[in-house]
Amino acid sequence: MSTTLETNPHADPTEVLDNPMASVGERLKTETTAVRLKIHWPSVRKTLSSDQTRQAAGTFDAESKSVSASKKLFDTSHPAFRAATAVRKQAADYWKLNTLPFTEPGMRLIRRDDVPTFDVFMTSVRAELTEAIEVLESHLDEMIDQARERLGNLFDSSDYDTNLRRLFGIEWDYPSCNPPEYLLQVSPHLYYGECARVQRRFDEAVKLAEQAFADELEHLVGHLAERLSGEDDGSPKIFRDTAVTNLLEFFDRFQRLNIRSDDQLDRLVADARSIVGGVVPQELRDQSTVRRRVASELSRVEASLEGWMTDRPRRSILRRSK
Repeated sequence: MSTTLETNPHADPTEVLDNPMASVGERLKTETTAVRLKIHWPSVRKTLSSDQTRQAAGTFDAESKSVSASKKLFDTSHPAFRAATAVRKQAADYWKLNTLPFTEPGMRLIRRDDVPTFDVFMTSVRAELTEAIEVLESHLDEMIDQARERLGNLFDSSDYDTNLRRLFGIEWDYPSCNPPEYLLQVSPHLYYGECARVQRRFDEAVKLAEQAFADELEHLVGHLAERLSGEDDGSPKIFRDTAVTNLLEFFDRFQRLNIRSDDQLDRLVADARSIVGGVVPQELRDQSTVRRRVASELSRVEASLEGWMTDRPRRSILRRSK
């Protein structure tokens, strides 16, 4: 009998990794842990009061019940606000690009070996956000004055908190997916039933990861193939370098995060990589022969990928019972 995390949640992780009979879901549960990212961010809009909404509705001779209106508190195009927003995007992108999807809302799976690097990066990003908010605070009076001019009678000074540091923040943690240990003493039957349910979620996470990789590959391959084939006004279509570099970055990420669950998907990624790997964007612009060859081969990969996806219908995501 194979040793699995479903029947024995206290099993030595090396036993699961070395066991050829262990499922991909069991390996995924052993190799990863859940990571949750929380970004605290104030709303830049506020719903108008009932009286203000009625006044706005009256302008258009409309019923107030049928009108929804809000006011913009901050100019989000201000350089100081944009700098803070860029830090937020940096944190969210890193979380998504270095983890795998999971069935729990707001949670993703990170390889255990990547946790220290993730902590270092997020700590650095959090420090960057602190610095960005300090700069934003130095411009707060200016931005409030701009809002006063912009909003006119809709301006209300009580809408603004002058202590921005408590409104912005980045937090992350690694919540356990396993049932609590005390449950084993209370009800072994219930405990192992919960362990089995957790394992099913990791089995589903395998499918989610495959689908996410396939969706991204289809989009990137299809986009590049479309830009390389056909013409606009008799000239080859224009494409950006990112049409190629985004694919190369995908290949590296797939290799790093690949859960080795589907040989056909692995072959399709390897096939696409062999087509694009040795090509630089300028070569595709300058050499029509190379351009046509790459476009044709990518179209072939795209067709094979569509066939793979057709044979593997999307699955509904299991959600934790409330």
